[in-house]
Amino acid sequence: MNWVSRDGRDWQIGAAADVAWIDAGTSVGTTITSGIPPVFDDYATVVLPENPSEQERHDHALISLLRRSGSSQRWWLGYLETGGSDIVFPEAPRVRLYPGWPYVLVLAGPEHAASWRLLPDLMFPTDRSWLVSTLWDDTWSCVGGPVSLVDSLLSHPDLGPRVRRVGVDENTTPPGHQAI
Repeated sequence: MNWVSRDGRDWQIGAAADVAWIDAGTSVGTTITSGIPPVFDDYATVVLPENPSEQERHDHALISLLRRSGSSQRWWLGYLETGGSDIVFPEAPRVRLYPGWPYVLVLAGPEHAASWRLLPDLMFPTDRSWLVSTLWDDTWSCVGGPVSLVDSLLSHPDLGPRVRRVGVDENTTPPGHQAI
């Protein structure tokens, strides 16, 4: 088990075993399984705000709904090393996920998901009851979880207009967007 220090605390850093369930259930493509394993009851995409001034409101709305989804456990937060984004713990070991992309995976609380930087590229509670994944080249996040979570996303006044429920075999590319 690896640990790193930040803000006067020690943080547990995840290993390949912590994301093996994601890696085993995803494959390259345009369906939800490019970012989310087919193990959940429901799936959606959430288009990211185009206007940077809306990002903070988006992040807090999403975190609030995820907190209310029933899991009171800590969350794994994953930061993809792209060379252009803050991975929060630069000295931490990486895990390889999806087509071999390097992520720093840290066990923290939901309050850290929106405070260290913009939302992490990957988030899920330790009980794996939901998963949010934003692939580095997409302008949307993929979500898998209970039907009630997707219903909450769809009915949220700020998020709802940018949310689309998708099936496991559907193309997740939102209308007007392009999968790269």
